[in-house]
Amino acid sequence: MKVDILAISGKTTGRSIDLPDDIFGIEPNEHSVYLDVKSIRANARQGTHKSKERGEIKGSTKKIKKQKGTGTARAGNIKNPLFKGGGRVFGPRPRTYTVKLNKKVKVLARKSALAAKAQSGALKVLEDFSFDQPKTKEFAQVLTNLETGNKMALFVVPEIDKNLQLSSRNVAKANIKLANNVSTYDIMSASSVFLSEGSIEKLTASLSK
Repeated sequence: MKVDILAISGKTTGRSIDLPDDIFGIEPNEHSVYLDVKSIRANARQGTHKSKERGEIKGSTKKIKKQKGTGTARAGNIKNPLFKGGGRVFGPRPRTYTVKLNKKVKVLARKSALAAKAQSGALKVLEDFSFDQPKTKEFAQVLTNLETGNKMALFVVPEIDKNLQLSSRNVAKANIKLANNVSTYDIMSASSVFLSEGSIEKLTASLSK
């Protein structure tokens, strides 16, 4: 798949690059994408929620009134879930939400996500760029030049660039990810995906393992 290389001005550089067909040209497997995104979102949950049940409430266990003859419902102690301050019935308990997924499925999911973006025209290749110093205004201008609108844009870079990271961190609709660490969720949650030239080799290597 041949794609034109864009400059950060939004104009073409007159150069093009061949993207590997075994990654960007495959038939997207939607189910693997679903499984990987589900796994990523589930694994991000802490699972530390907890509420006190009847046996954990501090209070007397004495029966508060006689069983019969009061004209009201029978009741045990003050820790009854029906009373204010009583324990909660079937409340949340600490648990793990981790969903395990095979490595081959994860790789297929990332390939499918990239292929889907490439085939829909939402994936573009940028020439490698950086800033001399952190400037949010300059990065915002790059987004304007690339016509990302008010939608999420993902930039995949080969290595950490401190100035680029600092320039983009206050921009809500932009995400900077390393080629080795970009996930299926990152790709699918972005309306536009921009791959820097240098990131393509690393991305291809990580998906060929």
